[in-house]
Amino acid sequence: MDFQIITNNPRVRDHYQGRFEVHYEELAYKALLQKVRDMVQSGYRLLSHPLSGSVKPNETPYKSVMVSKDHGMTDAESVRIIEECIAACEKFAELDRVWTDDVLDDFRMIDDTLIESAVVSACQADRVM
Repeated sequence: MDFQIITNNPRVRDHYQGRFEVHYEELAYKALLQKVRDMVQSGYRLLSHPLSGSVKPNETPYKSVMVSKDHGMTDAESVRIIEECIAACEKFAELDRVWTDDVLDDFRMIDDTLIESAVVSACQADRVM
């Protein structure tokens, strides 16, 4: 497969580790987007939208993003998208919440489901090519 997953979600890490290239770090939501931005600026392309789903950045601690496995020339569209996503994230005030384990598990599941649809699409596209 020609992609890798960047995530702060342990469920995504456990779900895909060993099957695909997964980079897991315990980062805050915005910090994960900044990590992806740094990768995009060094030539990786976005393969999933960093703000996919209807959960606002301040409403979940988890995010997984699919990027190209290899890097090359900087992709202007990927840079534009990730910069807009970080700017959108900054518009939402960080909420000082303490979530229960059940709620955190729900957020992990939502993020896993969102990235799963991108993984399935990438695998189907790979079979077609």
